[in-house]
Amino acid sequence: MIFPRIDALAAHLHSLRPLNEAERKRLRDAFSIENTYNSNAIEGNTLTLRETALILQEGITIAEKPIREHLEVIGHKDAFDYIIAVADRGEPLTERVIRNVHSLVLMNDASNRGVYRRVPVSILGATLEPPPPYLVPEKITALVEEYPSMRERMHTLEAVALFHLRFESIHPFVDGNGRTGRLLLNLELIKAGLLPVNIKFGDRRKYYDAFDAYAEDGSPAALADLIAGYEEEELARYISLIEGASTTGNTDK
Repeated sequence: MIFPRIDALAAHLHSLRPLNEAERKRLRDAFSIENTYNSNAIEGNTLTLRETALILQEGITIAEKPIREHLEVIGHKDAFDYIIAVADRGEPLTERVIRNVHSLVLMNDASNRGVYRRVPVSILGATLEPPPPYLVPEKITALVEEYPSMRERMHTLEAVALFHLRFESIHPFVDGNGRTGRLLLNLELIKAGLLPVNIKFGDRRKYYDAFDAYAEDGSPAALADLIAGYEEEELARYISLIEGASTTGNTDK
């Protein structure tokens, strides 16, 4: 079972001397660029990882790529910074937080930012049909209210997976649901003392399959396993970096 391994890795990470603020910022910025690339690519953004980095680090405009795609990159990065601030403050997951994340993600669409959809939608290839628009507010309210009890009865990874599956099934916004949902998933991982994960564009088939599995049996197991694999990789990598930095620091003395 992978969950005990993750719990052990997380405990080990928290027992180590933390990186300094500059080191943490460097790692977080690098993660944010890759995460922004992958999350946007899953939704059809054509900017490459290198182009994403140039936009965020150098402020460069990529010729022949739409302004909309540039704004998606900037908006996602701003939203990632926002969830870090929310996690640092220990704020609970509320509808206000959800709307704020979406407002940043959808910075290129002023009329729909942070606004629940008012039209019916369908998700191409999805088994579950999103609810009609008039039910969206009450379903999001119910999900937010039920989330603490999900956290109490499940492992963190199972709870965030189930929240994500239900959130995406509601599809509360006209656009930006996937990016918003993955940011909320990472927000809750960080608040639980875990590391944010990067669901990769190359793994999108596994990601979509997890939604199909949920539609069949109502279980978050497939998505929880996918997230757990990413989490284990991130924890192991982070621990290796900290221990390597500690070893180098001792050698320099």
